[in-house]
Amino acid sequence: MIRQTKELVVIENSHGGVGSIEIHKKITKEDLVDGLYLFAKVVIKPYSTIGYHEHKDDAEAYYILQGTGVFLNHNKEQVPVKGGDLCLIKKGQSHGLENNNDNELEMIAIVY
Repeated sequence: MIRQTKELVVIENSHGGVGSIEIHKKITKEDLVDGLYLFAKVVIKPYSTIGYHEHKDDAEAYYILQGTGVFLNHNKEQVPVKGGDLCLIKKGQSHGLENNNDNELEMIAIVY
């Protein structure tokens, strides 16, 4: 199977953050792929953030494709990230992500 973007969603102030992000959904829970809730390319616009939030019932991984930013981990530590980095959020942990520059930050997000 080859799949292009199934659905494009633009979210303002994601999880209480600021600015906008684009979610290019490739696989969603409706596709009934066992253990996978979402596979998407996410674009965080310049000076936009995904607000700090908890994953109570699932886990998530971010694979940074390009750009730079600051990942806020489950200990609320600010960790610089760049293309090639993987951020892993386990079930029950919280996190956030900030694009603090003039360029878009692109990543793959997998929720499982």
